[in-house]
Amino acid sequence: MGSSRGLGARRYRGCHRGWWGLGAQRYWGCHRLRGMRATLGLGGHGDNGVSTGQGTLGRGCVNGVPGTEGNRGRPCGGTVPPPIPVPAAWQRPYLNIFKHFRVEEWKRSAREGDVAALTDARLKGTVYRIRGSVPASNYLQLPRTGTQSLGLAGRYLYLLFRPMPRKHFVVHLDVATQENQVVRISFSTLFKEFKSTATWLQFPFLFGAAEGSLGDGTARRDLMGAAPADVRWTCLVLDLPSILSLYLSRRYSHLKSVKLCSNLLVKNLCTSDLVFDPGVTFSEARRADLACRGVAPMPREMAFPVPKGQKWHDLYDYIRFPSEGSKLPYDSIQKICPGPAAGGRVSEDPQPVTLTKAVRDRLSLIHQITSPKAMPRRRPVITRSIPEVHLTAPGSPAALPAGDQELEKTQRPHSAGDAGPSAAVGDGGIHVYAHRGSERTIRATHTGSEERLLPDPILKLRMIIGFGGCSTKWALWTRNNAAVVYPCHAVIVTLQIQTGEQRFFIGHTDKVSALAFNGNSTLLASAQAGPLSVVRLWDFPTGTCLSVFKTHVRSLLSLSFSYSGAVLCGVGKDGHGKTLVVVWNAARVTRGGEVAVLAKAHTDVDIQALKIAFFDDTRMVSCGRDNIRLWRVRSGALRSCPVNLGEYHSLEFTDLAFEEGHAAEREPEDRTLFVCSKSGHVLEVDYKNVCVRSVRRLLPAEPRGCPRQDKAGPGIAINSISFSSTFCATGSEDGYLRLWPLDFSAVVLEAEHEAPVSSVCISPDSRKVLCTTAAGNVGYLDIQSQGYNTLMRSHEDSVLAFSVEGIWKQMATVSQDNTIRVWDLGSMQQLYDFTAADEMPCAVAFHPTQRVLACGFDSGMVRTFCLAASDLLVEHKQHRTVITGLTFSPDGNFMFSCCLQGTLALYSCVAQKSHVLRVLGNVVARDAGSGPDALVVSGDSHLLAFVGPSKYVVTVMEACSLDELLRVDISILDLNSTALDSAGRVCFAPVPRGELLVSTSSNKILVLDAKTGRLVREVSPVHKLSCSSLALSKDGRYLLTAGDKVIKVWDYRMHFAVNFQVYIGHSEPVRQVAFTPDQRHVISVGDAIFLWDFLALPAERSPRAQAPSSESALLPGAEGSSEKLKDASETPRQTVPLPSLSSPPCLDVSSVRQAGCQSIFSESDKEEEAGLPGSSRMAANGDKDASVGVVESARSEELLVVRPKVGRESSRSPGESANELRKETKSPKSQCSVRPDSYRHFTPHFKASVLPQNFLPPPAGREVLKLKGVIGYNGNGRGNMVWNPDTGFFAYTCGCVIVVEDLHSGSQNHWLGHAEEISTLTLSHDAQVLASASGKRSGDSHCHIRIWNVQDGVCTASLSHHETQVQAMAFSRDDRFLVTLGDYSDQTIALWNTYAYELISSTCISEPVHDVAFSPFSHRDLACVGKGAVMFWLLEQQGADVNLKVHRVPAPDVLGPVELTSLCYGDDGLLYSGTNSGQICVWDTETNCCFMTWEADEGEIGVLVCGRDRLVSGSNTKRIRLWAVAAVQELRLKGADARSSSVLLEHEITLDGTIVSAAFDDSLEMGIVGTTAGTLWYVNWTESTSIRLISGHKNKVTEVCFSPDETHCATCGEDGSVRIWSLGSMELVVQFQVLNQSCQCLAWKPHPVVAWGAESQHVVAGYSDGTIRVFSISRTEMELKMHPHAVALTAIAYSTDGEMILSGGKDGLVVVSSPRTGMTIHVLAEHKGSPITVLQCTRKQYRDFGVEGGELWLATSSDRRVSIWASDWLKDKCELLDWLSFPAPAGPEGLGSLPPSLAAFCPWEPGTLVYVGFGMQKEALFYSLRKKQVVEKISLPYFATSLSLSPAARFMAVGFGERLLRLLRCPSSEAQDYAAHDDTVHLCRFAPSGRRLLTASHSAVLLWELTAS
Repeated sequence: MGSSRGLGARRYRGCHRGWWGLGAQRYWGCHRLRGMRATLGLGGHGDNGVSTGQGTLGRGCVNGVPGTEGNRGRPCGGTVPPPIPVPAAWQRPYLNIFKHFRVEEWKRSAREGDVAALTDARLKGTVYRIRGSVPASNYLQLPRTGTQSLGLAGRYLYLLFRPMPRKHFVVHLDVATQENQVVRISFSTLFKEFKSTATWLQFPFLFGAAEGSLGDGTARRDLMGAAPADVRWTCLVLDLPSILSLYLSRRYSHLKSVKLCSNLLVKNLCTSDLVFDPGVTFSEARRADLACRGVAPMPREMAFPVPKGQKWHDLYDYIRFPSEGSKLPYDSIQKICPGPAAGGRVSEDPQPVTLTKAVRDRLSLIHQITSPKAMPRRRPVITRSIPEVHLTAPGSPAALPAGDQELEKTQRPHSAGDAGPSAAVGDGGIHVYAHRGSERTIRATHTGSEERLLPDPILKLRMIIGFGGCSTKWALWTRNNAAVVYPCHAVIVTLQIQTGEQRFFIGHTDKVSALAFNGNSTLLASAQAGPLSVVRLWDFPTGTCLSVFKTHVRSLLSLSFSYSGAVLCGVGKDGHGKTLVVVWNAARVTRGGEVAVLAKAHTDVDIQALKIAFFDDTRMVSCGRDNIRLWRVRSGALRSCPVNLGEYHSLEFTDLAFEEGHAAEREPEDRTLFVCSKSGHVLEVDYKNVCVRSVRRLLPAEPRGCPRQDKAGPGIAINSISFSSTFCATGSEDGYLRLWPLDFSAVVLEAEHEAPVSSVCISPDSRKVLCTTAAGNVGYLDIQSQGYNTLMRSHEDSVLAFSVEGIWKQMATVSQDNTIRVWDLGSMQQLYDFTAADEMPCAVAFHPTQRVLACGFDSGMVRTFCLAASDLLVEHKQHRTVITGLTFSPDGNFMFSCCLQGTLALYSCVAQKSHVLRVLGNVVARDAGSGPDALVVSGDSHLLAFVGPSKYVVTVMEACSLDELLRVDISILDLNSTALDSAGRVCFAPVPRGELLVSTSSNKILVLDAKTGRLVREVSPVHKLSCSSLALSKDGRYLLTAGDKVIKVWDYRMHFAVNFQVYIGHSEPVRQVAFTPDQRHVISVGDAIFLWDFLALPAERSPRAQAPSSESALLPGAEGSSEKLKDASETPRQTVPLPSLSSPPCLDVSSVRQAGCQSIFSESDKEEEAGLPGSSRMAANGDKDASVGVVESARSEELLVVRPKVGRESSRSPGESANELRKETKSPKSQCSVRPDSYRHFTPHFKASVLPQNFLPPPAGREVLKLKGVIGYNGNGRGNMVWNPDTGFFAYTCGCVIVVEDLHSGSQNHWLGHAEEISTLTLSHDAQVLASASGKRSGDSHCHIRIWNVQDGVCTASLSHHETQVQAMAFSRDDRFLVTLGDYSDQTIALWNTYAYELISSTCISEPVHDVAFSPFSHRDLACVGKGAVMFWLLEQQGADVNLKVHRVPAPDVLGPVELTSLCYGDDGLLYSGTNSGQICVWDTETNCCFMTWEADEGEIGVLVCGRDRLVSGSNTKRIRLWAVAAVQELRLKGADARSSSVLLEHEITLDGTIVSAAFDDSLEMGIVGTTAGTLWYVNWTESTSIRLISGHKNKVTEVCFSPDETHCATCGEDGSVRIWSLGSMELVVQFQVLNQSCQCLAWKPHPVVAWGAESQHVVAGYSDGTIRVFSISRTEMELKMHPHAVALTAIAYSTDGEMILSGGKDGLVVVSSPRTGMTIHVLAEHKGSPITVLQCTRKQYRDFGVEGGELWLATSSDRRVSIWASDWLKDKCELLDWLSFPAPAGPEGLGSLPPSLAAFCPWEPGTLVYVGFGMQKEALFYSLRKKQVVEKISLPYFATSLSLSPAARFMAVGFGERLLRLLRCPSSEAQDYAAHDDTVHLCRFAPSGRRLLTASHSAVLLWELTAS
C-alpha cells in the first residue's frame, strides 16, 4: 500500500490497517519545492485557483460540421451587402444550364432512378420528369460527380419546374462561399420547418401565399405538405448571395452543384445577374427603361407559352426568394406576390404581420445588436442601422422615409408608439412591416413557449475536469499572463488562473493533438488527431473559428505559429507512416481569406519538436531521435540541413528553444538554440553557423551538492525546456520541474511531481512557470512566492462512473486508470485519490445519509469505506467477476450489487458495516453490458429494477426482499419490428408517477407502469446509437439521456413540437449523466468530467422568490398534492379504460434479424407506409329508381351568405329539399357487384362452412358447458366496438359473439344470437340499447340486426331488411330512430322507430354508401357519404307517415374523383367527412356546401370522431391524429375562400393496423381504438400514450393447448406467433414471434416426474419450414431450435415424461427428437406420403400388451390410418403395436374437402382409442387394442373436424364444419349442441382436469367451463 501523503492542515496519519492495498492520498497541495539551500513547504496552499466559472458549450453538430461556441448562424442586421462575384463573359447575360451542359447526353450530368425526358403538350417542348417514392433514389444531378463544380457565378438561379400533384419533391443546391466553404441550400415540401446550421439551410416549400403575410405561421398549416392537384408551372428565382448573407453572414462565390429529386417536372435551369420578368414584353421593357434597374423580359428559351389575350400570371406562378428589398429572414419559400420587381408596380401600405418563431428569434438577435440599450417609452429612437428592414422602435416618424411618414399618420392607431403595454412587452418594440400585405391588419403575436423546450439553452457548460486526451504536453500562456490554454480531449479550455473561470472552444470532433499561439495571443491554432485530421484557427479574444482546413497529415504531432501569425508549421505522419512537415500561409485568415499550403516535405528522420524562428517566418528548427535540423522555405520549396552532432549523434532529442533577448549589434539570425535530450544533455547550437557550440549534461542534485557537469551517472531525462531572458526551466521524467540559470550551473528552484513532467512554459512576464504532467495535472510555479498552484487534476483514462451525494456536496468517480477520486462539488477540487494497483474500480455509490462510499471492482470485490475515519469498513466477496451495478436505496437501508455473471446481492446498511441479506444467481442479464445505472431503486425505496434475466426482459423486484414482482418482455412491445428489441438502461420516475423508463437497442425509451408493466408511452428515436445513461429530475419534468457522444435534455411530458435539446463536447461515449441532488447542475462523464449549469427552474422555485439554498430538492408531498389537484380538475369518470395487466411481451426468434429496424414513430416509416390508395376506382352505374330523389346541387361561384340560424325543427325551404321519398319495404335497385375503393366498406371473411341443419340445444338449466371467455377482437369488422365513458359500458365483437367486458375487473359477458360474422355495432345515446348487425345465414333472404337491452344483455328485437351486409348504423339524437345502411351490394338505407322497431322508410341509393350519422342537434337531420358526394337527409313526419328528403352534394372539384368514406358532426352546423385520398372536408349543413378541405393523411380516412373543438381521424396508414379545429367555425364565414391554416395537428399515434373503430369521451382526451390487427388500444392524448387493451390472432389459429396447471393456455397461428394467455384475465402474457413462417402445431411440456418448478414450463412449436422450436415460458426465450423435417410440420407432442418430442410432417414422416440434446432419435416412415394429423402419448404398464416400455403413443395420418406404438425411451426402444386402416367410400359426395382423420386414447377405457374421420358412416369408433376390434360406435350428425376426450368425466367434445360444437356423454351418447362459432370448429381441447375446454374457429378462441360432471 502506498503511504498517505498530505501537506495541508488536515492529513492522514500514515497507513491505516483497514486500507486494502490502495494508495490513499488527500490533496491539499501535493508538490514539494526545494530551493538551493532549503526545502520550501507549501503548507496549506491546496488546490487554489480551481473554482467554477462561466462558460458555454456549442450545441449541435449537424452532418459532421460542428459549430463553435453555440453559434448557430450570425445575425445579419443591416450590414452592407457583400460584394457579389462577377460571372465570366460566357455566363452573360444568362446561361442555360441544361443546354450548356448537354443534359440529354448524360455525360456531364447524372441521373438515378426514374428520370426521363418527355414532351410537354402545354409548354410545347422537352421537359424532364423525375419521379419515385424515395427522393434520394430518384434524381437528376449536375455536374456528374461531387468532385466537379459548375462554377456558375450568376446572382440569380432560375428553376422552371412543376411539382407533381399530391407528391413531395426535394431540391438541393450546393453553393461555395468566398470563405471556401460549401453550403447546401435545400427546399422541399417534406420539410415542416426552417432549419439552419453552419453548412445547411432547409426551407419548407409552401404552395400558395399565406394571406396577409410573408411568414405567417398561423396561416401555414394548410399550405404545407404535398403539392395540390391544381399545382401550376412555376418560375422560382433564388437570390443566392442574399440567402447566404441573410442567413449565414457568408459571401457568395459560385454555384457548385444542383440536385433535383423526385417528384417534379423540370423545363430548365438558368443563372443570370439580371432579374427576368415573365410578365413584361421587350417593348414594355424598353418603354419603362427597366434595363437600368437590372430588370429584363424573360428570354425565349426560358419563357412559358402564353396564349393571346391571357396574362402570364394567370397561368403560372412566379416566386422570388428572398423578395426584393427586404432583409427579413423568412422561414419558408412560397408565392408572395403576383409578380417580380418590375415596372409599374404600385407600393401598397405596409401591414404588420404575424411572424413565425424562427423569424422572431432572428429579429430579436438583430434588435439586440442594433438596440443595445433599452430606450424610454416616451422618447423612443429609430434604429437607423437597418432602415430597409422596416425594423423600428416606437417613435416619431421623422426618421422614416418620406413615403412612410404619411403612413405613420394614417396608421397611428396601430403604431408602435400607441401600442398598449402588452404590445410593448410582447415584441420588445419591434414592428415588422411587409408591403403588399392583406387588407386586414394583423398584430404581431408571440405563440409563447408551446413550440420548444425552454429555456434555450437549458444547459450551460460551467467546468470541465480533465486535461490532455491525446497528449499532455500542450499548455500555453496567454500574452497577458492571466490565463492558460490547454486541450481536454475535443475541447480547448481557457482557464483564468486567479478566478478559476473557464472558457471553451468547441468544434473539434476528435481529440486535440497540438496547440500553438502567435506572438500576441490573438490567433490560436489547434490540430485534431485521428484519420480526419484537421486544423482550426481561432480568433482567440472572441472564440470564433476563422478557418478549418484539412492537413493531409494522418496524425499531427506538433504545431508552431510564427510571431506575426502569418505562417503556421506542423509536423506529423502521413498515411504510410513517413514524417511530413507542412508549412501554411495564414496571413489572410483574419481578413476572411483562406489558408494555403506554402510548402511541404517528406523526411525519413524522426521529429519530436518543431518551431518557427521568431525572427524569420521562413525558418524553422526541429529535433528528434538522432537529429537536429534547420529548415527554410524558399521559392515554394521546404529544405533542411542537419546540424553536425559529432559524438552526440545517437541522442534522443525531445525539445528545443531559442534564447530570449537580443543585442543590437548582432544579426537577427545570430541566435543560440538550446536542445534537450532524454539522456540529460543540453546542446547549445549556433544557429547562424549551423554547429554545436557547447554541450552540458544535467544530473540530479546530490544531498551535499556535486558538479552538475560531471558526466558520471545517469542524467536527467529532460522532456521539455523553456527559456526566458534570465533563467531556464526544464521538465523531466523524474517528475521534477527545475529552474536553472542560463549557464546551468546549479538548480535555482525545483518542484517535485508524482508523474513525469510533460511540458514547461515560462510566462511572458517571466514570473510564472506553467507545468503539465503525464498524470493529467496542470499547475504553475510562482517564482516570486515560490509557491506551486495546481490548476487542474484529472483522470488519466476514461471515467467509468460517478456518484454524487447531497449532504456533504461531494462527488466520487472511478476510472480505467485504476483510481477512485473524491471531489468537492462546490469548488471541484480533488479531496481523495485512491489507487488500486491490480484491480480496476468499475462502480461507485455514496450512501445517502452516511459518509460511506461503496466501490465495486473488476475482481468482483465490493468494498465500503468510511470517509470520515479514513477506514475500510467491509469487504464483500459475493461476486467473482466484474461488478456491473452498485447502488444504495434512497432511504439508506439497503445496498445492491450485481456482476457480469448475473448474480444479484442484497445488503443491509442499517449499521455502518453492511452485511449480506440475500444472493440470487442468474437474475441479471449477462449480455446487457455494464453500466453505472444497471440497478435502479425507486424513490420510495420499495422497488428495484434491472435488465434480466435476459437482455430482452426488465424485472422489477421488491427492494427489501428481492421477491420478484413483475417481468416485462421488451422485445414484443413493437409487433411490427422485424428485429428483437432488447433493454439497455432503466430509470425510475418520481414516486407519484409510478413509471419505469427503459432504453432499448432500437433507440427508444419505453415508459412503463412500474406496477403493471403496461406500456404507457414511448419516445423514439432517442439517439442514433443506443442510449448509455438515463436520468430523471426529482420533479419529474426533465429527462437526461446520453448517447452518440452527446447529451440530450428532454421535456419528460413531451408537450412541445421539439421536446429536446442536444449538447456536444465529449469526444468519447458518455458513460453516465445525472442531476446533482439540488437539481442546479448536471454532471456527465466519459473522456472527462463535465459540470453543467442547469438553467431551468425547479417546480417549487419561482423567478421572483428563488431560494439561494442548494438544498431545494422537491418533496414527495408537494408532488403528490400537485397530482391530486390535477386529478380534481378533470371530469370524473365512472370507468377508465385501463388494462388489468401489463402490455404483452413478445419475443422475436427469427433466425434472420433484419437490421436497420426503425421505430413505428420514425419519419421513414410514415413516408413508406403512407401510400395513396390505388388509382383504379370503378364506378358502377345502374338504372336509377324513379322513386329515389337525388338532387345534384348547383355549383355557384358567388360567395355564400350565412343566414341567421333558425329552429332546426322547422322544415327547410323548398329550394333545399328534393323529391319526397315514400315509405317502401322493397324496391328495385341497381345491383353493384364491384366493391368500392374504400377499406371502410365491410367485407366478411370467406367461409366454406355452413350452418347446421340439426341442432340439439341443451335443456334449460342443464347446460354442461358455459362460455367463460373469448380471446380476440374481430379486426375485420367496421365500427364493431362501442364504449360509453359516462356509464363505462364497453363491448366489441369476436366472430359472431358480442363480448361485453368490465374494464376494471376484466370479466366478460357474452351475448349470443348471431350466426354470422358481426359487421358493426352502435350504442344509443343513453347507453341503454345496443344494436348489432351480421350477414344473412344460408337459406335466409336477409341479414340480421339484433337489438339488445344493455342492462340485462337480453335481445329484445330482431330486425331483417337488408339483403347482404349492414355497413353502418346510427341512433338519432333523441334515440327515437335507428338508421341502418346496406353495403355496396344492398345499397339501401332503412329507417326504424325504436318504440316497436318497425320499418318506417326504406330508400334505394344509386351508388354505394360507406357511413351514416345523425345530427347531434336535431333528430330530423342525418347525412351519409359515398362515391364522391355527401347526401343530406331530412325527416318529415306527417302523422304516422315519415318521408325522407335528400340533397346530394358532390365533393369539391379540387379533390378529383374520390370516395367520401367517413363522416361525423362537429360544432353547430358543421359536418366533417374523410376521403380515400386522405383529405378532410368541412361542410356547412345550413347551406350544404363544403367550404374547406385539408390534407389530413396520406391514406384513406375511415374513422372520424369529433368532440368540442377537436377532431380525431384514423386511416389505413395505421395512424390516428388529433386535430385542433376550434377556428373552423369562424372560417365558415368565409365560405369557399376559407383556408385550413388554423387547423393544427396536435398529436399523432401510430398503431399496429388500419383503424376500423374508435370511441372517445366528449373532450377527446381518451378513447379506445380498434385496428385490423385484431387489437383494441386505449389512447390517452393528454399523456400521449397508447396501451393494448384487447389482442388476438389476426389470421387462423392452428393449435390451442392448456398448461399442466391450467392457469395458462397457448395458441399458435398462421401469422407465426406463439402466444401464452392467462386464463384468469384472458390477457396476453408473452408472445413468441417467428417472421415469415406459419406455426402449425404446438404442445405444452407435461409435468415432470420430479417436483414441478418454474424452470420446466416449456412449449414446443412446429413451423411450416420444418423447424421445431422449444420456448421457455419462465425465461421468455427460445431454448432450442431443431430442423428434423424437410417439409412443414403438421402435428407435435411431448412424451408423457417430457423427455422426448414427437413430430409429424406433411410428408408423413414421424420424428422422435431429444429436447435436451437436439438430436434426432428415430425417424419412422410408416405413414410416408400422407400428412400426420394427430400425435398423442399416454402411459401404460411396463409389460402391458406384451411389449416393454411405459409409454403408448399413436400417430394418425390423412389416409385414415392409425399406428399405435409402445416405447421405452431410456432403452431407445420403439415398437409398432398395432396398425389400423379405416375404410371410406370411393368419392366424397357433397364435400368440398375431406374431413380430417383424428384419433385419441380414451382416458376412461385404458387400451381403447377413439377414431373419427371420413368413412362409410358419420360416426365415432371406439377400438380396443386388446380385442383388436371396434367395440362401440356413436353416431354423429356430420363428419367431425375436431375431437377431444375429457381426462376426468366421460365426455367427448366434437367440432364440425357446420359451426357446431357437440358435447357427448359416454356411453349414453347423450348430446348437447353449442353455437358460438361463425366458422368451422377446427380445434377443441380439454384441460388436464377436464373442467375446461378450448375451442377455435378461424381466429377466435373460446374458453368453456364444464358446470356438471
